[in-house]
Amino acid sequence: MTTAATDDTIDAALGRWGDYDRDDPFPLFERVRQAGPVHEVTLADGHRAFLVLGYAAARETLNHPDLSKDMLAALARDGGVVAEGLPGPDFARHMLSVDPPDHTRLRRLAAGAFRRARLESLEPRIRELVDELLGELAVTEEPVDLVAGFARPLPFAVIGELLGIDRVDQRRLSGWFAELFAPYTGAEPPAVAVAASEAIVGYLDDLVDSRWDAPTEDLVGDLVVACREELLTRQELLSTLFQLIVAGHDTTTSLIGNGVARLLQHPDQRDALVSDPVLVPKAVEEMMRVDAPVHHATFRYAVRDTTIAGVTIPAGRQVLVNLAAAGRDPERNSDPELFDVRRNGAAHVAFGHGVHHCLGAPLARLEAEIAFTELLRRFPGMQLAVEPEDLHWGHGDGLVLRGLSALPVLLGPSPEDDNRS
Repeated sequence: MTTAATDDTIDAALGRWGDYDRDDPFPLFERVRQAGPVHEVTLADGHRAFLVLGYAAARETLNHPDLSKDMLAALARDGGVVAEGLPGPDFARHMLSVDPPDHTRLRRLAAGAFRRARLESLEPRIRELVDELLGELAVTEEPVDLVAGFARPLPFAVIGELLGIDRVDQRRLSGWFAELFAPYTGAEPPAVAVAASEAIVGYLDDLVDSRWDAPTEDLVGDLVVACREELLTRQELLSTLFQLIVAGHDTTTSLIGNGVARLLQHPDQRDALVSDPVLVPKAVEEMMRVDAPVHHATFRYAVRDTTIAGVTIPAGRQVLVNLAAAGRDPERNSDPELFDVRRNGAAHVAFGHGVHHCLGAPLARLEAEIAFTELLRRFPGMQLAVEPEDLHWGHGDGLVLRGLSALPVLLGPSPEDDNRS
């Protein structure tokens, strides 16, 4: 039997899961988790699903062999359990939406770009990009939007380096993706999102065509060669490129933005990192635990009746794993509401778990560690330019991503500026 909620507020939230306060959903997540590890919910689109909270239940679910991520198979079932979204099913044949053995095959073809040796060779370029972007930030008494000026362009530039996309095209793509994922109301996406989707699809088609006869020495070139050798289809190639761009920039943008906001609301923690940059890797794990950029894992459904934490999930039902709640589970992390950059062994599933564990996790960690180290070195006195309650998280119509729309900060003087004066 499904665990019963304990009060009317929780019942109302479960009756339309997703209509909670996006700016601070954590108190609700904790109340629901306390009521039980698994709950049946109704999503905003009317579909029924099972919500999984808690660290142990999340890990069990994320690696459960009876839960499928094959979105196209689900859509083919009567009634389907997930919306197609933009750009549609033609771009939905990537490693996040298939099961083994297809998942294993597609993941292996992209994995070379994320191996340690490749990341070590990319690290100097990441440092150059960080230095370039921080140098472009205007050091004035006026607020600077750190999302637009740093947190968003850095990950896009890094994934662009991996894919061999130049800076001019990176900016074009970044603008289209921002329009594609902008929150909207209503059942249908706005015309600007549809146009952005069509522009992205056209660009990626042209990109593959331009490198078909002369593959470049980058991830696009590697995938084109694999496609020519019939190791993956063109649909899988295009879907993989789309998914890598989305996963490679949006989540890391949110990690950096959410992390900076958290630090600036806890100046003692900011000062600890300024004083001892060696703590930055621990701090990044704590940011992932406390403020997971991906609040709910991507689509899964039960291929047969499945039991999670003692609750039976009927075959065909969608399953939603709350990664954010899992990181704040007191059964796994002591004093979980405390943000502590010195925390040892911060346990989270922000990068997933099992066979679908995020392929780009090492790159995201590397980017974040360099970004926070250099940002705090250059602007150690950085402060929020608005009250914390004036910060807003922009993925308001989706369950998966949670990132700041803008992050106004006062950078303050840079020690480098003082040395030059």
